[in-house]
Amino acid sequence: MAAISPIYLYTGPEFGKRNEAVDAVKAAHKKQFGVIDEHSFYLLETPLSEVMTILQSGTLFSDGVCVVCRNAELIKKKDEIQMIADWLQNPDPSAILILISDEVAVDSKLEKLVPTPNRKKFWEMFESDKLPWVTSYFSKNGYRIEQSAAKLILELIENNTQSLAAECSRFFVLFPKDHEITEADVDSVLTHSREENAFSLFRELANSADPAPVRLEKGLQILQKIRLSKENSSVMIIAGLASCFRKLEDWHKRGEAAIPQTMLQKQYRSAAKVWELKHTAAILAVLASTDMEIRSGGAQMEDVLLQKMLYEIVIKNGAQLSSY
Repeated sequence: MAAISPIYLYTGPEFGKRNEAVDAVKAAHKKQFGVIDEHSFYLLETPLSEVMTILQSGTLFSDGVCVVCRNAELIKKKDEIQMIADWLQNPDPSAILILISDEVAVDSKLEKLVPTPNRKKFWEMFESDKLPWVTSYFSKNGYRIEQSAAKLILELIENNTQSLAAECSRFFVLFPKDHEITEADVDSVLTHSREENAFSLFRELANSADPAPVRLEKGLQILQKIRLSKENSSVMIIAGLASCFRKLEDWHKRGEAAIPQTMLQKQYRSAAKVWELKHTAAILAVLASTDMEIRSGGAQMEDVLLQKMLYEIVIKNGAQLSSY
């Protein structure tokens, strides 16, 4: 019987299902070895050599080791890939390495080191699957929800199952099971009483009642709160803003038909006063550019790059600064 490979590769933007797969690997490892040391690293912050040292050293105080290594798309150098290949030649049977990336693909040489059964891409849900997922999640937990309320949830929350499950679960604490969740409930819970996120940031940036300098100041304050929270990923902040600006682009093209939820129409009506269609396209380019800068090694400048991004969105209406 062939030995089970100690390396796994999980990629793609569907964080919820991807995290479930990671948890399943950890659980299986614990079942086999008992107490294990768990380590989690971001390659934006920690050199791969440090990760490999832990895998090679093993542990004196537990029965196994599990290392989760994020930003696997950054593993491209020949010597880094060789380090992993060398470790795989004679790995400690009680040590496993789980490589994770928000990207869909990693370096092909790295991918070849991972057996096909141990690697999987986690794609975002199809549009046709999102509404059934939300209604099913409420139903499984003993709740009913209006279709318009479920649609509003999808407008307000990043559409991966991790974010959706976390936010939908808040309703189970606030309402009894015989209560049908309405659009007004969603607006109250997710708009007025939630922690700051990319969508509340967009709402503040799009407030046409405030002049640009005020919107920038408020936006920077919200950005700081987000960065201090548990949902502080720059990838998620940028993805959330990009989702909002794509909706604004659609609003400019189709009007109110683009946003059927009445609770959101006021917000996008305000946003359309702040940014014209040409500005929206330029801002989407700013978001893509910032995302690329951060992913390609700008971790140490991450907060500066995000602040610069807000300045370009609010003050420059999408015109990019040549330097920072």
